[in-house]
Amino acid sequence: MTAPPTQPDASGRRRLRRRLEGRLLGGVAAGVAEYLDIDVAVVRVGMVALCLCGGMAVPLYLAGWLLIPDQGSDTTIAGDLRHRSPTASGGAWTS
Repeated sequence: MTAPPTQPDASGRRRLRRRLEGRLLGGVAAGVAEYLDIDVAVVRVGMVALCLCGGMAVPLYLAGWLLIPDQGSDTTIAGDLRHRSPTASGGAWTS
């Protein structure tokens, strides 16, 4: 099943987003498939092939999960974690 093409944002550019629908883990493969306008199965098979040929799929998937924002959001997981860093005084976490 081919994902519908990504809709352009206000600036007219398509944005890479992790999809909320059709996700199995973090929505990275579904988001990449939507952005490239290809079937999500092609991306998933490619990820499995990369995993079997040296394991590169795992760090790539984790990087995508951390750096690609969710559909409908402009913040990434990495950005959220950066804003919750411990403060210099006492090590308390800020929100």
